[in-house]
Amino acid sequence: MAGAAVMVPGLLRGSVGAICTQAASLRPTPSAWRYLSLTSVVKSKRKADHLERTANVIRREVLSAARVCGTTPESPSVKRLRLLVADKDFSFKAGQWVDFFIPGVSVVGGFSICSSPRLLEQDRMIELAVKYTNHPPALWIHNQCTLDSEVAVRVGGDFFFDPQPADASRNLVLIAGGVGINPLLSILRHSVDLHRERENKGSGYEIGTTKLFYSAKNTSELLFQKNILDLVNEFPEKTACSLHVTKQTTQISAELKPYITEGRITEKEVRDHISEETLFYICGPPPMTDFFSKQLESSHVPKEHICFEKWW
Repeated sequence: MAGAAVMVPGLLRGSVGAICTQAASLRPTPSAWRYLSLTSVVKSKRKADHLERTANVIRREVLSAARVCGTTPESPSVKRLRLLVADKDFSFKAGQWVDFFIPGVSVVGGFSICSSPRLLEQDRMIELAVKYTNHPPALWIHNQCTLDSEVAVRVGGDFFFDPQPADASRNLVLIAGGVGINPLLSILRHSVDLHRERENKGSGYEIGTTKLFYSAKNTSELLFQKNILDLVNEFPEKTACSLHVTKQTTQISAELKPYITEGRITEKEVRDHISEETLFYICGPPPMTDFFSKQLESSHVPKEHICFEKWW
């Protein structure tokens, strides 16, 4: 789930192809729109934890219908959703989240997008990865959501990476804890899309290097392992990762072992990447984001080069 954003300045399971090609049918009936835009919003005001926490965060005005066209377990406690959003006015920047409206559920969810903007541009799809909790939207996703379920989404958040072609080249350091990987995976995927564009077209934004530090309790809770390693191996001279496990009790697979460090991400590891050209993005439990943002400030990294988002 997305928290309050703070700026310090293989195919998924199911018949994805058959369902996701039906973009033209993704318009709710007028009565369904009234239900989503009036009933859910009004009821959610009584216990709107996500909406209250993010009340002062920038949002787009567009509320778009979406249809579930793929689901898969990403870990024992996390479920990944693929949503078809046919509305051409719907767009997002890598790192942002969505307000998630569910018919019949009075609470509005807040979930970070883990896919890249390119997937939306090409296929009109976005991906979310939601951890099991007792929060009503998360419960619905894990226990009731099925292929073809209809919801509505609205983009928000001031935690993003959206360089323009003429902008100065930047390196990225991404620091993730647990499900805080979601918006940072979107940024990582976007960075690789930018490399592909430069390689294929010889134009577009010239991004520097990207280093991902990602910590979880054990390897089963390290989300998107294959996706991350595929991205690293596609541009190994530009993209790297350091995966940390803090409570590993089983043997680490041979494929993962070269990338795994047992123990927390350290201040020194991050500090070694400080430069005038580097931007830092941090997302994870509040103590983690507080620690690294303060350490970077004390190392004289400009505040406008440090972005973080806390989740609950």
